[in-house]
Amino acid sequence: MRRVAPDAVLKLGGSLCRHASGLKRLVAALASLSRGRTLVIVPGGGEFADAIRDADRRFALDRASSHWMAILAMDQTAYLVAGLAEGAAGIVRSAREVERGRLNVLAPSTWMLEADPLPHSWKVTSDSIAAWVAANMGARRLVLLKSLDGAFASARSRHRLPKLLPRARCGELGDLVDPYFARAWRPGTPCWIVNGKRPERLARLFSTGSTYGTEVIRSPACRRSTPRAAEGAGRRRADDSHGP
Repeated sequence: MRRVAPDAVLKLGGSLCRHASGLKRLVAALASLSRGRTLVIVPGGGEFADAIRDADRRFALDRASSHWMAILAMDQTAYLVAGLAEGAAGIVRSAREVERGRLNVLAPSTWMLEADPLPHSWKVTSDSIAAWVAANMGARRLVLLKSLDGAFASARSRHRLPKLLPRARCGELGDLVDPYFARAWRPGTPCWIVNGKRPERLARLFSTGSTYGTEVIRSPACRRSTPRAAEGAGRRRADDSHGP
């Protein structure tokens, strides 16, 4: 089957899954936006991954166990999101299964097990996984859907509200993304941080190329040093414990 390059890879932050009504509205909006487009959702682990973190602390899990349990948490969120789309979405497990005109919700465990392209570390989350997926699928755009509007500049005075940064380098994103993101993201892929609670902003980005949010721009810190791993590549050795 011929591979289809996505118009966008959308990382759906786990925090957006905490409220049922909000998640249902977002999924409905994404389903509408998928008509005539090729969209791939990379889900965060959300509360499923939180349970893995708790188990990791309680049982002092080995690196491989916590890594793959966390990846499977993303699979669970994928089925949750696809189930809410009411027939407008399909679960995919690799780039070969992506189709145009529907929501392609990635359950990443199969692909990640085959390629194993990222360090096994809690410093690597679904942000970096989404960046890697976007690069390997040849996506035209990467969008990180968060519960915040984007990156903010520090207020110089306690009497002033922080100001949204319309553009920001990796080093200015703070804890909005995981520490490994700068290495996983291919700077040639346009990247935005957009509030998933305001899906109309994503629609504006698709229609105009810009929106209210933060565009991530290249800087010396945003260097791509992770090898581009094809599907079926040999697994790497873990170097830490992992969790999206």
